[in-house]
Amino acid sequence: MKILIVEDESINANRLKRLLEELEPNCEILGIIDTVVDTVAWLKSNPAPDIITMDIRLADGLSFSIFEEINITCPVIFTTAYDEYAIRAFKVNSIDYLMKPIEKSELEYALSKFKSLAQKEIGVPNIAGIIKELIHKPKYRLRFLVTYRDGYKSVDVSDIDFVYSEFKTSNLFLKSGVVIAIPQTMEELEHELDPNIFFRANRKVFIRAESIYSIANYFNSKLKIQLKLDPEREVIISREKTPFFKQWMDR
Repeated sequence: MKILIVEDESINANRLKRLLEELEPNCEILGIIDTVVDTVAWLKSNPAPDIITMDIRLADGLSFSIFEEINITCPVIFTTAYDEYAIRAFKVNSIDYLMKPIEKSELEYALSKFKSLAQKEIGVPNIAGIIKELIHKPKYRLRFLVTYRDGYKSVDVSDIDFVYSEFKTSNLFLKSGVVIAIPQTMEELEHELDPNIFFRANRKVFIRAESIYSIANYFNSKLKIQLKLDPEREVIISREKTPFFKQWMDR
Protein backbone atom coordinates (compact mmCIF):
# COMPACT_ATOMS: atom_id res chain seq x y z
CA MET A 1 0.00 0.00 0.00
CA LYS A 2 1.54 3.30 -1.14
CA ILE A 3 0.45 6.24 1.01
CA LEU A 4 1.01 9.98 0.65
CA ILE A 5 0.67 12.12 3.79
CA VAL A 6 -0.43 15.74 3.38
CA GLU A 7 -0.04 17.45 6.77
CA ASP A 8 1.54 20.75 7.81
CA GLU A 9 2.11 20.01 11.52
CA SER A 10 5.19 17.86 12.04
CA ILE A 11 3.95 16.33 15.31
CA ASN A 12 0.69 15.19 13.69
CA ALA A 13 2.51 14.02 10.56
CA ASN A 14 4.99 11.91 12.53
CA ARG A 15 2.22 10.43 14.68
CA LEU A 16 0.17 9.57 11.59
CA LYS A 17 3.21 8.00 9.91
CA ARG A 18 3.87 5.90 13.00
CA LEU A 19 0.25 4.72 13.24
CA LEU A 20 0.15 3.85 9.55
CA GLU A 21 3.35 1.82 9.82
CA GLU A 22 2.02 0.01 12.89
CA LEU A 23 -1.25 -0.84 11.15
CA GLU A 24 0.30 -1.60 7.77
CA PRO A 25 3.91 -2.77 8.30
CA ASN A 26 4.39 -3.30 4.57
CA CYS A 27 3.09 0.10 3.53
CA GLU A 28 5.30 2.62 1.74
CA ILE A 29 5.08 6.24 2.87
CA LEU A 30 5.77 8.14 -0.32
CA GLY A 31 6.28 11.46 1.39
CA ILE A 32 5.00 14.07 3.81
CA ILE A 33 3.90 17.33 2.17
CA ASP A 34 2.79 20.45 4.04
CA THR A 35 1.39 22.86 1.42
CA VAL A 36 -1.24 22.98 -1.31
CA VAL A 37 1.31 24.09 -3.91
CA ASP A 38 3.79 21.30 -3.18
CA THR A 39 1.01 18.68 -3.09
CA VAL A 40 -0.22 19.70 -6.54
CA ALA A 41 3.33 19.65 -7.88
CA TRP A 42 4.01 16.20 -6.39
CA LEU A 43 0.79 14.70 -7.76
CA LYS A 44 1.48 16.10 -11.22
CA SER A 45 4.96 14.62 -11.37
CA ASN A 46 4.46 11.24 -9.65
CA PRO A 47 2.25 8.18 -10.16
CA ALA A 48 -0.92 8.27 -8.06
CA PRO A 49 -0.57 6.70 -4.59
CA ASP A 50 -2.98 4.03 -3.44
CA ILE A 51 -4.38 6.38 -0.83
CA ILE A 52 -3.80 9.91 0.52
CA THR A 53 -4.22 11.10 4.10
CA MET A 54 -4.90 14.81 3.90
CA ASP A 55 -5.21 17.56 6.49
CA ILE A 56 -7.75 20.20 5.49
CA ARG A 57 -6.05 23.37 6.75
CA LEU A 58 -2.55 23.52 5.30
CA ALA A 59 0.15 26.16 5.58
CA ASP A 60 -0.99 27.98 2.42
CA GLY A 61 -4.75 27.33 2.41
CA LEU A 62 -7.46 24.68 2.40
CA SER A 63 -6.56 21.37 0.78
CA PHE A 64 -9.84 21.42 -1.19
CA SER A 65 -8.08 23.75 -3.64
CA ILE A 66 -5.81 20.83 -4.58
CA PHE A 67 -8.82 19.15 -6.21
CA GLU A 68 -9.38 22.29 -8.31
CA GLU A 69 -5.87 22.04 -9.72
CA ILE A 70 -5.62 18.32 -10.41
CA ASN A 71 -7.94 15.34 -10.87
CA ILE A 72 -7.29 13.03 -7.92
CA THR A 73 -8.59 9.54 -8.59
CA CYS A 74 -7.30 7.69 -5.50
CA PRO A 75 -9.25 7.60 -2.20
CA VAL A 76 -8.56 10.25 0.43
CA ILE A 77 -8.76 10.06 4.23
CA PHE A 78 -9.20 13.58 5.57
CA THR A 79 -7.63 14.37 8.95
CA THR A 80 -8.54 17.60 10.70
CA ALA A 81 -9.30 19.33 13.98
CA TYR A 82 -12.37 21.00 12.47
CA ASP A 83 -15.73 19.35 11.82
CA GLU A 84 -17.30 22.09 9.69
CA TYR A 85 -15.76 20.74 6.46
CA ALA A 86 -17.25 17.24 6.65
CA ILE A 87 -19.94 17.58 3.99
CA ARG A 88 -17.58 19.39 1.64
CA ALA A 89 -14.99 16.63 2.12
CA PHE A 90 -17.37 13.98 0.86
CA LYS A 91 -17.90 15.85 -2.40
CA VAL A 92 -14.41 14.79 -3.39
CA ASN A 93 -12.76 11.38 -3.11
CA SER A 94 -13.07 11.00 0.64
CA ILE A 95 -13.66 7.60 2.25
CA ASP A 96 -13.41 8.92 5.82
CA TYR A 97 -13.11 12.09 7.88
CA LEU A 98 -11.03 11.66 11.04
CA MET A 99 -10.94 14.20 13.82
CA LYS A 100 -7.62 15.02 15.50
CA PRO A 101 -6.08 13.69 17.60
CA ILE A 102 -6.30 10.66 15.33
CA GLU A 103 -7.28 7.48 17.16
CA LYS A 104 -5.54 4.31 16.04
CA SER A 105 -8.83 2.38 16.00
CA GLU A 106 -10.49 4.99 13.75
CA LEU A 107 -7.55 5.00 11.34
CA GLU A 108 -7.65 1.21 11.27
CA TYR A 109 -11.34 1.33 10.39
CA ALA A 110 -10.68 3.83 7.57
CA LEU A 111 -7.95 1.61 6.14
CA SER A 112 -10.19 -1.45 6.34
CA LYS A 113 -12.87 0.49 4.47
CA PHE A 114 -10.31 1.28 1.75
CA LYS A 115 -9.30 -2.38 1.49
CA SER A 116 -12.92 -3.44 1.25
CA LEU A 117 -13.51 -1.02 -1.61
CA ALA A 118 -10.36 -2.20 -3.38
CA GLN A 119 -11.38 -5.87 -3.08
CA LYS A 120 -14.78 -5.10 -4.56
CA GLU A 121 -13.10 -3.12 -7.34
CA ILE A 122 -15.53 -0.26 -7.02
CA GLY A 123 -15.04 3.45 -6.69
CA VAL A 124 -15.38 5.53 -3.57
CA PRO A 125 -18.76 5.22 -1.81
CA ASN A 126 -21.63 7.38 -2.97
CA ILE A 127 -21.80 10.77 -1.29
CA ALA A 128 -25.31 10.26 0.06
CA GLY A 129 -24.33 7.05 1.79
CA ILE A 130 -21.30 8.59 3.47
CA ILE A 131 -23.25 11.66 4.60
CA LYS A 132 -25.88 9.35 6.09
CA GLU A 133 -23.13 7.51 7.98
CA LEU A 134 -21.67 10.80 9.17
CA ILE A 135 -25.02 12.00 10.46
CA HIS A 136 -25.41 8.83 12.50
CA LYS A 137 -22.00 9.11 14.15
CA PRO A 138 -22.27 9.62 17.90
CA LYS A 139 -22.92 13.17 19.10
CA TYR A 140 -21.60 13.73 22.57
CA ARG A 141 -22.89 16.11 25.21
CA LEU A 142 -21.63 19.67 25.33
CA ARG A 143 -23.58 20.69 28.43
CA PHE A 144 -26.18 19.65 31.01
CA LEU A 145 -29.31 21.61 31.85
CA VAL A 146 -29.77 21.20 35.59
CA THR A 147 -32.34 22.46 38.08
CA TYR A 148 -31.15 25.46 40.07
CA ARG A 149 -33.15 27.24 42.75
CA ASP A 150 -36.46 28.15 41.11
CA GLY A 151 -35.27 27.49 37.57
CA TYR A 152 -32.41 25.97 35.61
CA LYS A 153 -28.81 26.59 34.72
CA SER A 154 -26.43 25.21 32.13
CA VAL A 155 -23.28 23.31 33.07
CA ASP A 156 -20.62 22.93 30.38
CA VAL A 157 -19.01 19.51 30.10
CA SER A 158 -15.63 21.29 30.16
CA ASP A 159 -16.40 22.40 33.75
CA ILE A 160 -16.79 18.80 34.99
CA ASP A 161 -13.84 17.27 36.83
CA PHE A 162 -15.32 13.79 37.27
CA VAL A 163 -18.68 12.04 37.53
CA TYR A 164 -19.68 9.60 40.26
CA SER A 165 -22.68 7.58 41.35
CA GLU A 166 -23.81 7.41 44.95
CA PHE A 167 -27.05 6.02 46.39
CA LYS A 168 -28.24 5.32 42.83
CA THR A 169 -27.84 8.99 41.86
CA SER A 170 -25.37 10.33 39.29
CA ASN A 171 -23.43 13.44 40.30
CA LEU A 172 -21.28 15.95 38.45
CA PHE A 173 -18.26 16.99 40.49
CA LEU A 174 -17.28 20.35 39.02
CA LYS A 175 -13.80 21.87 38.90
CA SER A 176 -15.11 24.52 41.29
CA GLY A 177 -15.79 21.81 43.87
CA VAL A 178 -19.57 22.08 43.49
CA VAL A 179 -21.51 18.81 43.23
CA ILE A 180 -24.69 18.66 41.12
CA ALA A 181 -27.06 15.69 40.93
CA ILE A 182 -28.39 14.76 37.48
CA PRO A 183 -31.14 12.33 36.42
CA GLN A 184 -29.06 10.37 33.89
CA THR A 185 -27.84 6.90 34.86
CA MET A 186 -24.18 5.95 34.53
CA GLU A 187 -25.12 3.66 31.64
CA GLU A 188 -26.79 6.55 29.81
CA LEU A 189 -23.77 8.76 30.47
CA GLU A 190 -21.51 6.15 28.92
CA HIS A 191 -23.20 6.90 25.58
CA GLU A 192 -23.46 10.66 26.14
CA LEU A 193 -19.94 11.54 27.34
CA ASP A 194 -17.08 11.72 24.85
CA PRO A 195 -14.84 8.67 25.51
CA ASN A 196 -11.83 10.69 24.36
CA ILE A 197 -12.36 12.93 27.40
CA PHE A 198 -14.03 10.68 30.00
CA PHE A 199 -12.98 7.16 30.97
CA ARG A 200 -15.36 4.95 32.90
CA ALA A 201 -13.02 3.71 35.59
CA ASN A 202 -15.64 1.42 37.13
CA ARG A 203 -19.40 1.18 37.61
CA LYS A 204 -19.47 4.26 39.82
CA VAL A 205 -16.94 6.74 38.40
CA PHE A 206 -16.05 8.53 35.16
CA ILE A 207 -12.71 10.33 35.26
CA ARG A 208 -10.81 12.59 32.91
CA ALA A 209 -7.03 12.75 32.59
CA GLU A 210 -6.91 16.21 34.17
CA SER A 211 -8.72 14.97 37.29
CA ILE A 212 -6.00 12.43 38.16
CA TYR A 213 -3.40 13.19 40.82
CA SER A 214 -1.66 9.82 40.89
CA ILE A 215 -1.85 6.28 39.50
CA ALA A 216 -0.62 3.40 41.64
CA ASN A 217 -0.39 -0.35 41.17
CA TYR A 218 -2.94 -2.23 43.24
CA PHE A 219 -3.25 -5.88 44.12
CA ASN A 220 -4.24 -8.46 41.52
CA SER A 221 -3.00 -6.25 38.61
CA LYS A 222 -5.51 -3.50 39.36
CA LEU A 223 -4.80 0.23 39.49
CA LYS A 224 -5.67 2.74 42.18
CA ILE A 225 -6.39 6.31 41.11
CA GLN A 226 -6.14 9.31 43.41
CA LEU A 227 -8.14 12.34 42.33
CA LYS A 228 -6.85 15.89 42.68
CA LEU A 229 -10.06 17.45 43.98
CA ASP A 230 -11.32 14.48 46.01
CA PRO A 231 -8.24 12.56 47.22
CA GLU A 232 -10.20 10.51 49.77
CA ARG A 233 -12.40 8.90 47.12
CA GLU A 234 -11.23 5.40 46.24
CA VAL A 235 -11.19 4.78 42.50
CA ILE A 236 -10.12 1.28 41.54
CA ILE A 237 -9.66 0.15 37.95
CA SER A 238 -10.11 -3.57 37.46
CA ARG A 239 -7.50 -5.86 35.95
CA GLU A 240 -9.66 -6.23 32.84
CA LYS A 241 -9.94 -2.47 32.33
CA THR A 242 -6.33 -1.64 33.18
CA PRO A 243 -4.90 -2.14 29.64
CA PHE A 244 -7.68 -0.01 28.14
CA PHE A 245 -7.04 2.72 30.71
CA LYS A 246 -3.31 2.70 29.94
CA GLN A 247 -4.03 2.98 26.24
CA TRP A 248 -6.47 5.84 26.90
CA MET A 249 -3.86 7.73 28.93
CA ASP A 250 -0.89 7.03 26.63
CA ARG A 251 -1.74 9.09 23.56
